[in-house]
Amino acid sequence: MEQRKGVDWTVIILTCQYKDSVQVFQRELELRQKREQIPARTLLLAVEDPEMRVGSGGATLNALLVAAEHLSARAGFTGRDFPFDDCGRAFTCLPVENPQAPVEAVVCNLDCLLDIMSHRLGPGSPPGVWVCSTDMLLSVPPNPGISWDGFRGARVIALPGSTAYARNHGVYLTDSQGFVLDIYYQGTEAEIQQCTRTDGQVPLVSGVAFFSVETAEHLLATHVSPPLDACTYMGLDSGARPVQLSLFFDILLCMAQNVSREDFLVGRPPEMGQGGADVTGYLQGARAELWRELRDQPLTMAYVPDGSYSYMTNSASDFLRSLTFPGAPRAHIVHSQVEELQLLEAGSSVVSCLLEGPVRLGPGSVLQHCHLRGPIHIGTSCFVSGLDIAQSEALHGLELCDLVLQGHHVRLHGTPSRAFTLVGRLDSWERQRTGTYLNMSWSEFFQKTGIRDWDLWDPDTPPAERCLLSARLFPVLHPSRALGPRDMLWMLDPQEDGGEALRAWRASWRLSWEQLQLCVDRAATMASRQDLFFRQALPKARHVLEARQDLSLRPLIRAAVREGCPGPLLATLDQVAADAGDPGVAARALACVADVLGCMAEGQGGLRSGPAANPEWMRPFSYLECGDLAGGVEALAQERDKWLSRPALLVRAARHYEGAGQILIRQAVMSAQHFVSTEPVELPAHGQWVVAECPARVDFSGGWSDTPPLAYELGGAVLGLAVRVDGRRPIGARARRIVEPELWLAVGPQQDQMAMKIVCRSLDDLQDYCQPHAPGALLKVAFICAGIVHVRSKLSLREQLLRTFRGGFELHTWSELPHGSGLGTSSILAGAALAALQRAAGRVMGTEALIHAVLHLEQVLTTGGGWQDQVGGLIPGIKVGRSQAQLPLKVEVEEITVPEGFVQKLNDHLLLVYTGKTRLARNLLQDVLRSWYARLPAVVQNAHNLVQHTEKCAEAFRQGSLPLLGQCLTSYWEQKKLMAPGCEPLAVRRMMDILATHVHGQSLAGAGGGGFLYLLTKEPQQKEVLEAVLAKTEGLGNYSIHLVEVDTQGLSLQLLESETST
Repeated sequence: MEQRKGVDWTVIILTCQYKDSVQVFQRELELRQKREQIPARTLLLAVEDPEMRVGSGGATLNALLVAAEHLSARAGFTGRDFPFDDCGRAFTCLPVENPQAPVEAVVCNLDCLLDIMSHRLGPGSPPGVWVCSTDMLLSVPPNPGISWDGFRGARVIALPGSTAYARNHGVYLTDSQGFVLDIYYQGTEAEIQQCTRTDGQVPLVSGVAFFSVETAEHLLATHVSPPLDACTYMGLDSGARPVQLSLFFDILLCMAQNVSREDFLVGRPPEMGQGGADVTGYLQGARAELWRELRDQPLTMAYVPDGSYSYMTNSASDFLRSLTFPGAPRAHIVHSQVEELQLLEAGSSVVSCLLEGPVRLGPGSVLQHCHLRGPIHIGTSCFVSGLDIAQSEALHGLELCDLVLQGHHVRLHGTPSRAFTLVGRLDSWERQRTGTYLNMSWSEFFQKTGIRDWDLWDPDTPPAERCLLSARLFPVLHPSRALGPRDMLWMLDPQEDGGEALRAWRASWRLSWEQLQLCVDRAATMASRQDLFFRQALPKARHVLEARQDLSLRPLIRAAVREGCPGPLLATLDQVAADAGDPGVAARALACVADVLGCMAEGQGGLRSGPAANPEWMRPFSYLECGDLAGGVEALAQERDKWLSRPALLVRAARHYEGAGQILIRQAVMSAQHFVSTEPVELPAHGQWVVAECPARVDFSGGWSDTPPLAYELGGAVLGLAVRVDGRRPIGARARRIVEPELWLAVGPQQDQMAMKIVCRSLDDLQDYCQPHAPGALLKVAFICAGIVHVRSKLSLREQLLRTFRGGFELHTWSELPHGSGLGTSSILAGAALAALQRAAGRVMGTEALIHAVLHLEQVLTTGGGWQDQVGGLIPGIKVGRSQAQLPLKVEVEEITVPEGFVQKLNDHLLLVYTGKTRLARNLLQDVLRSWYARLPAVVQNAHNLVQHTEKCAEAFRQGSLPLLGQCLTSYWEQKKLMAPGCEPLAVRRMMDILATHVHGQSLAGAGGGGFLYLLTKEPQQKEVLEAVLAKTEGLGNYSIHLVEVDTQGLSLQLLESETST
């Protein structure tokens, strides 16, 4: 899958509010690098803020210092407490999927921002430092149209917002050239109107800024100057008093042209709040230092009118709106397995969940990171996160509405534990006295539950600080039992239980929300989410395979391997293969196991394609050959465990799993035997030759779709021509009976004195029939598939031949085409050999039966291959072969009728060019099968296009249009290259470019990679002209041009007069 080219970041920094988050977030950054979201060479740093309240500006300055100590920084991120995700806004999961992602994963806000920075905002910018907040949801069009011509200083990115939204937010005031004049936070109506653009929108402060190298160096220089040194870890380590700075309203504001020094020094950043005179003086000193260093740096704004920005507030209502789609016709389900989809109402959202049984979800509600078992009813406008199946029972019999229920991983004095929080959707997280809890006033809550204010706050807590953040509401430890959601849910409807729930609540150690945040175990939270992600993904993988869906599991495979948990996926694939009643499903599952092993090798250990006949793997192979699928899968897994220690072994194990898949493909294709039959005829006399001669074939469309398993999983359609080369039918075989009870084999030119000769006197001489490169293997397997010899019979070869035929046979095959020609030689040769042998043995086979017999023969020979070659060469003229997406595999042929005289016209315009390059089809075949079994989207779509294109090509033949056929050839070659990347050698590309102006279209024959190139020329009879054109070009190698014409005879079978054995 081709990846988009984005910014090649030098370093990415994620700033962390809490010290215990550093290692967790560092691992999350590294995971994204493994998922290929971040370039492999980028330095990744998770950096702790030197003090919890240094502000966005202080965090940026500290991050810049740390990056400078490693190398030049190019990006920074920051975040704060967020009541709806224990890992903060950066790792809040969104209800979106990225089907193009090379690694399957839940999409977090950080992932979206990384994509925007790397592929939308970042490209084209000069070297420097990008700073991006993670406190907002951002949308930017693919080409935002930002010009960097003549840029210097710093630049802010602004997105459009309404004037109403701007009243509680920051906006930029700029001049006509884009220079920032001022930055307003919660500005007056007049200030906001000043900023309004012609489209009625205002440019919002969006949390994204860029510093040129020069400006970044000026900013970095401030880290040694008091009091700004207190923003960095160096200042903290030196005992400096922390100072809180805002990136936008301190660092960037001092560059705005209309801001005076006096106004700047007395101003306060909005994130700082109120403070005493000493704080004000300290801040003024910091601002004075910033003014000195940065005032002369220009600040410009880039406005992205088609983008959108939404700050992630602490409002549950806003949060739910951002995660749901009110107008959607159905629930939005992402990375989740749901048993009863009909219970999820429109406008709800489910992310990374396993929902078993009846789980009802109302509109406007969101489920995240939950494994629940019904019956459960979650009503409208709820957010539920972090619950496992153990907590499901607590929800039975309840209907939740307007609530936020979360499970948290915490550590209490080093001991891992779980805690559960419950708040109302309308509750405020601000520090204000007039707050609510569970959507009711505190007084109403106290009256309903029996809880008192002294249960929640110390007596000396000032009334102004008695709020939801500081209330000790949430039990974390009970003296005698484990805690669960019930310890909070009782507050919704206190039962007449004699106050038992209230007493249990009071007996528990409870924490406030603020205190709980200090105990959150973010490593356990991330690990739990990862575990649930894979638990929901494994049933999906099983369903994709068993339902034969055209969805790729490769992103999930990469995720399992790169996140260190391939074991459960391997176990699932083993189970699918063992339980499959369909050899196609089992073969795909084994191919996925091979992909897992290949991915575990991490690109080391050698090529994926290679031999698969190690003796250690023969036992599991033997189970599969005998039809014991479950036993074979189990034996494969046992052997696999011995090959996991290093990349070279993993790759070799992957090859053997692909070999096991080939056994199952072979068994599926063997079903073509259903359509093989013969009729008895008079047995020829000893010494009487039966000669079979065949044309070659040229494929005009649809190749690869005939190749198993595509031929029976997708269904194939190939248009081919039977052709004579230089006026000759170049492929043939002859057979005759001989007196000696032996098999005489000859391979080579038709004049048999030049042939390689083999004599088989025993069954042992035939045992290498399934090794394609063994001398005479094709001829040996022809005797077996013709039923003349049975290699596993208890009778000797001599006894078998004498008993049935009163003697032996001689078989001679030849081809006048070079090896690897791409013209279907081996399959057509197999058909000729079978036809000659059967007739010599006193039997005849129809052409349709012979097509299926060759399919069977090539599986026994273990070369595999499809059916297009024998259809193209054994049946005369122009035709389309088709197979349906089903087993048994049956091929049907339709002859194409063309206008009168068109065949001769085609002959005048069709030429073959031998490229001089030998085609290596086997590796190409293995690569294509690997891509098909992985169901790579581009390959699946291309395979469908191949089949559809065949019907268009057939219509072009019926019309007799050479230009249309040329277009078909050109499209077909592009499809072949998509199917098998690497099938076009550079020398061939050069040759095709030279010939392009002379032809309607051209393509390499067969799988490509070398062999013959066939051309449809614009002018007739162009052989001499093109020879002259190519002769003028140096370095083309040993090429030759050949005449070609459509053969109207196909396979011919002839009995010659008797002659003595040679």
